[in-house]
Amino acid sequence: MNTEQGFAIWITGIPASGKSSITRELVKKLARTGVSVVVLESDEMRKILTPVPTYDQKERDAFYRALALIGGLITRSGMPVIFDATANKRVYREYARTLIPRFVEAYVTCPLETCMNRDPKGIYGRALAGKTGTVPGIQATYEPPDKPEIQLNGRNPPELSADAVMDMLKRLLHI
Repeated sequence: MNTEQGFAIWITGIPASGKSSITRELVKKLARTGVSVVVLESDEMRKILTPVPTYDQKERDAFYRALALIGGLITRSGMPVIFDATANKRVYREYARTLIPRFVEAYVTCPLETCMNRDPKGIYGRALAGKTGTVPGIQATYEPPDKPEIQLNGRNPPELSADAVMDMLKRLLHI
């Protein structure tokens, strides 16, 4: 790994598509190769950056800008970063790309119905009950990447997706 500049992987997809499960597996696989990473998981980062989140557009713009800036700082120190965050607009992920030279976008595709059936945090249930109005894929637009470096199927076992990301990182000489 190039210790002068870390790399970043932004794992994006609609809620419950499998981003966090893939991230957990990827962290394990990277650790087995001696690569430690910093995971910037959106729910955890919101506790710091927006402790009482409204998820309105202005707040999302500020949150994802801050998340990208934090990731950029970490990679400049030589540490790899995994963004485990929906980032429903392309502009959020593209901003991170401008800050991080060794940037990889991993798009997790998964049918909305599958995600709604998983719904581990109950967000789709709250959206359908009218208790929230900002869920990407339901009330808020999710803009898939135009040209992700890798596309993953959220219905596959997370281990397979993490293996695919590892193979891609090796091809790109990031690990």
